[in-house]
Amino acid sequence: MDVMGDKATLFETGRFVQPSRPDQAGEATEDAAEELRHRLAAEAGDVEAMSVLGAMLLRRGDLDGAEPQLRAATAAGDRAAANNLGVLLHQRGYADDAAGWWRIAAVAGSAAAAHALGRHHRERGDEPAAEYWLRQSAEQGHALGAYALADLLEHRGDDVAAERWMRAAAERGHREAAYRLARALDRKAAGETGAGTDDALAGEAEQWYRQAAARGHRRAALHLGAILEKRGELKEAGRWYLTSAKDGEARAACALGFLLRDAGDTESAAVWWLRAAQDGDGNAANALGALHAERGEPQTAERWYRAAMDAGDDNGAYNLALLCAEQGRTAQAEQWYRRAAYAGHREAANALAILLLRGGDQAGAEPWFSKAAEAGSVDAAFNLGILFAGRREESVALRWYERAAGAGHTEAALQVGIARLRDGDEREAERHLRCAAGGGSAEAAYRLATVLDARRPPQPAHELGEVVHEKSECEEWYERAAGQGHRRAQVRVGMLAAARGDVVEAARWYRQAAEAGSRNGAFNLGLLLAREGSEPEAAVWWTRAADAGHGRAALRLALVYARRGELAEGQRWADRAVSLGPREVSERAARLRDALRQELSA
Repeated sequence: MDVMGDKATLFETGRFVQPSRPDQAGEATEDAAEELRHRLAAEAGDVEAMSVLGAMLLRRGDLDGAEPQLRAATAAGDRAAANNLGVLLHQRGYADDAAGWWRIAAVAGSAAAAHALGRHHRERGDEPAAEYWLRQSAEQGHALGAYALADLLEHRGDDVAAERWMRAAAERGHREAAYRLARALDRKAAGETGAGTDDALAGEAEQWYRQAAARGHRRAALHLGAILEKRGELKEAGRWYLTSAKDGEARAACALGFLLRDAGDTESAAVWWLRAAQDGDGNAANALGALHAERGEPQTAERWYRAAMDAGDDNGAYNLALLCAEQGRTAQAEQWYRRAAYAGHREAANALAILLLRGGDQAGAEPWFSKAAEAGSVDAAFNLGILFAGRREESVALRWYERAAGAGHTEAALQVGIARLRDGDEREAERHLRCAAGGGSAEAAYRLATVLDARRPPQPAHELGEVVHEKSECEEWYERAAGQGHRRAQVRVGMLAAARGDVVEAARWYRQAAEAGSRNGAFNLGLLLAREGSEPEAAVWWTRAADAGHGRAALRLALVYARRGELAEGQRWADRAVSLGPREVSERAARLRDALRQELSA
């Protein structure tokens, strides 16, 4: 067990005697000789020697030996001895007696005694007296006094004065003051301006973090590492995380693990996550759970997710629910989703609602969707839109879609765009469709293209009468949607290519759409092939289109078979075309069918 922090505290208080090391033998000899010199001088009546000897014995923990020396020096008017006598009595448990000697030393001008006396009064709840003596200490340049005064003023809510004295303590080398000043500047940098972070304040905060970290403050090293990581200075960030983690900061060990994982070193990452998780860091336990889940070790993953829950991390319950859901353990997944959702985990609330909805419990799902959406879950807001749209409550659905779209949800922006098109608000529709298309929605790109296509002016003519084709924005959006596999967009891009006379490009897009199941793509590919003299292959694609319900394709097949003399087959396809429509196709197909029937009966 690492007890270095405890030892450091004991060294400072003089309650722990450091064991000798071989390399300290010379120092120990020198200290013994110096003590002997002071003891001889003290016995000869030297007041300063009494004071120094008492301090040496006090630091060593020899309270019985120190007390008579300090009392003798104090009686002779040595203020340092009076202060140290107060320290000795405080260690013995005589706080009021200690305060009396501190007062004598403080009145005589001891900044250290004024600090100790101020701390004594604050512990007793006498804040006015505490402030008076701490101010006396701070104004004499005592770093501990300045820090304690700043802490008292901050507790009272006087942030301006607190910052001034915290700065004074930090400038005099107090590392905790430097850390707390950095934290205060960080908060001001983030919230002082409505426009965003104040770079000057953030830069000053970083410098104080750096000073505190350089003096061994592990939390300052953690924050400095986070600042550097955010800025992309990963190597230096890793060094500070490592420094902090070695000093026992679990959050730094966890952050170092993520840094190593992102660099591809999952084995080293796991070592630091393990160290952090064993120190109670829930985030590290979750990371270990995810790592073992990826490796196909669900039992180990579950153990770490439970450890995260025990550490108070709600993500543990959520991740455990996801693991159970993947394994088909629906009842357990619901149990863990509920636990995380009740703890305020918004994505767990959304996942729970989806689980309930899939189980047919729409009434149970709605409040969880609402809770998640109100907590800021964009997916939950979108899901509420779907829920209300399914109930035909279009206005309520639109409200939730707009909320999700405002937070950048692509599919929600598409739904808002469609609703605005339906309402005739083309300008708002275009704005939302652009957002959705820019977010990667193929349907939005296609619909945006149709909006732009509808308002596109006729193509300008060349002076010799040839049409000049310049690729418009709408074609670019058609092509983007087509490239994402949107079948109608692929057909449209094929039509535009055909209009340019680019038969190869048109056939490529028609074929892609047809092979993906587009009946229009299959029909148009058939037309293209027929024009190129490949009617048998065209008939194959028309058959596919007609089987999918394309009336014009059925009519084309009827004509093909009629020309071949296969009148019965032609009549069958004509019958199919009549039933499929549209009306003009049905009328033509009916006439052809009747003619073929007469021919067959003749």
